[in-house]
Parts: sequence; C-alpha cells; structure tokens
Amino acid sequence: MDAAEFRRRGKEMVDYVADYLENIEQRPVYPDLEPGYLRSLIPNEAPAEPETYEEIMKDVERVIMPGITHWHSPYFYAYFPAASSYPAMLADMLCTAIGCIGFSWAASPACTELETVMMDWLGKMLQLPEHFIAGTHGHGGGVIQGTASEATLMSLLAARCKAVRRVQASNSELPEAEIFSKLVAYTSEQAHSSVERAALIGGVMMRKVPTDNSYAVGGDMLKKMVEEDKAAGLIPFYTCKHTFMCYPNNLLRFLFLPGNKENMWMHIDAAYAGSAFICPEFRPLLNGVEYADSFNFNPHKWLLVNFDCSAMWVKKRADIIGAFKFEPLYLKHENQESGLVTDYRHWQIPLGRRFRSLKLWFVFRMYGLSGLQAHIRKQVGLAKEFESLVRADKRFEICAEVIMGLVCFRLKGSNELNQDLLKRITNGREIHLVPCQLSSRFVLRFAICARTTESRHIQQAWHHITQLTFELLQEPNH
Repeated sequence: MDAAEFRRRGKEMVDYVADYLENIEQRPVYPDLEPGYLRSLIPNEAPAEPETYEEIMKDVERVIMPGITHWHSPYFYAYFPAASSYPAMLADMLCTAIGCIGFSWAASPACTELETVMMDWLGKMLQLPEHFIAGTHGHGGGVIQGTASEATLMSLLAARCKAVRRVQASNSELPEAEIFSKLVAYTSEQAHSSVERAALIGGVMMRKVPTDNSYAVGGDMLKKMVEEDKAAGLIPFYTCKHTFMCYPNNLLRFLFLPGNKENMWMHIDAAYAGSAFICPEFRPLLNGVEYADSFNFNPHKWLLVNFDCSAMWVKKRADIIGAFKFEPLYLKHENQESGLVTDYRHWQIPLGRRFRSLKLWFVFRMYGLSGLQAHIRKQVGLAKEFESLVRADKRFEICAEVIMGLVCFRLKGSNELNQDLLKRITNGREIHLVPCQLSSRFVLRFAICARTTESRHIQQAWHHITQLTFELLQEPNH
C-alpha cells in the first residue's frame, strides 16, 4: 500500500467507522455464538501471497463483527463506560502515525512534555491539591498509565520499596526477604479484584476491611486491624480506597489520619467515578484526597477519551521514581540532569509508551470543561431516570444509593430468580447487563455507558426488562 492508496483507504475507513457508530444500535449488542467460532472461519495459516484490501474488509463483517460485544451501543449497560469520541479517535490516528515510543524525553520531547502539561490541566480540572501538580517546580506530578490496575500495582510497589528502605534505615541487618514477609496492605472488602492482584504480584499480604451498610469502610475498623497486625509483628505499609461500586463517599473515614503516623502509603483508585469530580456538585466526594500519596482514575471510562488512558498522580515523584529508576547507558541523554526533564519510563511497568496525551489535548480543547461536565451530568440524569422507573415498580428494589451513572437493582425474591432474569436478558441480546454481589445478594448492574445513550434507550431497556420479568413470573415455579 503506497501513500496514494492509503489516502483512499483511509477515507474509506473513516466512513466505515462513522457508519458503524451511527448505526450501531441496529446490531445485536451481545454476540450469539459459541467459543471457538472464529477458527473455522479463517485459514489455519497466514497467506503465502498478498490479499486485497477489499477481501480483508469483507471479512471484517463476516468474521469479526459477529464476535463483537458492542460496547458503544446505547443498549450496552454492562461493566462501565468505554469512553469514545471523534476527537479522541482522530488523536489516536495521529499518535499511530507519529509512532514514537516515549520512554524518555529525548525519545520524543513533545510526547513527554505534553503529557506533563495535560496531567496538570486535568489535575486542575479536578481541583487536586497543589502537591499533585507538577508545574515547573512541583515535587509531585501526573503520568498516564495503561489502566487503573497498573496504577494500583505501581503505587503498591513504590510503597513496598519505601517501606523496606524505612525499615532497613533503622535495622540495616534485616534482610529484604524477611521484611517482605511482614508487609501487609489493606483494602475494602468491596474493592476490585485488581487490588488483590497487585498484592499477589507484589508478594505482600492483603487484608480486606469490612464495610458498613452503605458499603463504605469505617476508619475505626481499619485502625483496629492495623493495631492488631502491628502487635503480631507485621508491618502495615499500604491502603487502597477503591470506588468499585461508585461509592467514593466517606473517604475521610477510610483515609484516617493515624495512617500518616503509621507511614502507610494511601492510594485512591477512582477508576470510574473520578471523571465526575470535574463537576462542582460531585467534587466534595473527593474531599480527603489531600491525605493520599497517590490518586488515579480512568479518563478512558467516562471522559470521552478512548482506551487506554489512565491518569495517575503522586504526591512525591521521588517515591515512585526511586522504586523503578534504572539507567543503562543506551537510555541516558544529555538533558536528563537539567531538572526540567521527565523520563516516564521510571513511572511505569513497561519501558515503551504511546503518545497518549494527544487524546487528552484534542478532547479537552474540542469539548472544553463545560462540554465534559455536560456529558457527565447527562449520563447521571439517565441513571436517575432508570432509578425512578425501578422504584415505581413494586416488584423491584434499588440495592444501593444511586450517586452517579450506575444503578444496582434486583427483583424482590431469591438470588435464583434474579439469575434467571439476567439469563433471559443475556439470551435476548437486546440489552447487555452484568451482575454483582452485595451482602450475599445477586444484584443486576445497570450502567450508563455509551456516549450516544438517550432517554428513549432507557425507556426501551426498561420495557424489555419488565416484559421478561412478566414472562418469568408467569411460570409456575416462580
């Protein structure tokens, strides 16, 4: 393919993508096929001779699209939003074309410097404490990670390194392996599995703190567990507050002040909920972030920035750089000692990184803060609309406070009844939901996900749910 054909095919691809997104609600939101479907549709080996672009595009519809769960369909209500916007897609195209691997400032100065500035822009939109803003003289700063899971792992590993150095400073004879065996981290029992996974990879113990009736962690319980572990000879070193269920409330109760006395690293993961904090009415939910050592959320969930783009800030960049800095000769450059240079390879697990800040730059400029706030508020309003429909039907119950764009609900009755309802919803393939478990109850999650979701889609989804409910309850065994 030469430049002339690329121009032609590129325009065709933009039309294909635009048509796909404009007509996405005509496609079944969830695929109707069995595992292994794809292998029988394509050859067992790569072609020996070139094939035409037309043949490939025909196979996109024949092979790929039947196996796609359409996350950007207005009938997709599962998991969480996968943010998407045309400005972000255009920025991704440019990122791919530039193709730089921004592991250091010298590898592409704009890639590094735009990221630092965009993270400052975003931090100011969230009204983060000044110590998280890099500026030109700050000690903290932001970095774009691939996912919130990576950010959690990075914060835990940085905290582990800091704890080991602190212990060895007072007891230099104590081997690192022995210190590792005594380290203990804490998170909510409602936290995402990625927090436990970070502890597994980091080789440390992770204890789950019980939650109250609102699924919030109480500082008193956490404090009690810390004191018990210290008495047993363990070393508390890390806490992670994860807003898995979109309940960032009671943050101050979790980030209890004695934690600072214990020298525990405090990480806040607001993966989904964090985007809403650009709205003044939601920002109080983040009060307490000033006590955190690191904070993370995913613009690629709810801020119209395509995956992958997970925003992480640290209070002291030296803490994270000190845990991962490694300087082989071939990665050194003459400007790195100037004090004005950031080498983001010291802030992440992989060495290489894409020019992801272009997406933030395009989206922030083309939507503006007001446009992004309007998007958040619209989707919260749609969730409230769905909540009102559920509350008006006496057969159903709301299982947790609806704060943002997620509604947790269920049929009044057994877990088996709700499992049957979800199975019918999934098999119907008109809408897509996934469950969760709250206080041993099987609960259905209804998340407002697609940028194009409107009130009519909410009404249609509810009509579908209630129709399936009527059919289910008519059966003798129910």
